[in-house]
Amino acid sequence: MPDTSNPTETPYADGKILKQVTDGVGVIIFNNPDKRNAMSLEMWEGFGEALTALRDDDAVRVVILRGAGGKAFVSGADISQFEKTRHNAAASEEYSKRSDAQRALLADYPKPTIACIQGFCLGGGMQVAMLADIRIAAHDSQFGIPAAKLGIAYGFDGLKHLVSLVGPSWARLLMYTGMRIDSAEALRIGLIERVFPDDQLWGETMAIAETIAHNAPLAIKAAKITIAQVLKDESQRDMNAIKAIGNACMDSADFREGRQAFMEKRKPKFSGK
Repeated sequence: MPDTSNPTETPYADGKILKQVTDGVGVIIFNNPDKRNAMSLEMWEGFGEALTALRDDDAVRVVILRGAGGKAFVSGADISQFEKTRHNAAASEEYSKRSDAQRALLADYPKPTIACIQGFCLGGGMQVAMLADIRIAAHDSQFGIPAAKLGIAYGFDGLKHLVSLVGPSWARLLMYTGMRIDSAEALRIGLIERVFPDDQLWGETMAIAETIAHNAPLAIKAAKITIAQVLKDESQRDMNAIKAIGNACMDSADFREGRQAFMEKRKPKFSGK
């Protein structure tokens, strides 16, 4: 459970989304453990508010997403709301508009993001995790998209990310069967990047986040922008954006600091400028 006495913690969605900031690392916690962190519409909107706040905080250089309670990252949408919010096509379209806006915010997020996954990562939770730049999981994690078991269609963007990570054949197997896979299988097929014992997951995730936070922000931004363009169809790539961020890096105070620190055999102190 999150430490609710943390003075840097801010609640959203009646406390079901929590935001924390420590030493350049922002953390967003899905805090609905009684429902295995299933996402209600209110949680989606609170998630967007927390993302926006961390995006606009210059002290934050990397953002971690995690679930409360140790049983789930996000187990999917809150099905108890479906009779009200997704009972037919029209209602589902309205639901999607409201939740899609928050996913779009994460998809285009300017700062590095890490999904720290323990327990169930299912359905909409998979979509959140796949939108993160990096996925790190505990040994006990389980992954799946049970859309076929619920009679609903998983959206284009979610399937696009799934196919890009695991390929079309594994995407078909996961979608057609609604099966769950463990963290070892998820690692093998490329759905996640690292796996750690449950009791080491948070420490290892924070170590990676802190490494990122202490590296040059403009260089990381350049990598993020360029990788995003590489993944696009060639006709849609913004080569000017790649050139602009490259020039910004070469003209930056951080580049001068990096050179000087190397010559002086010390750790650089990057300002992001």
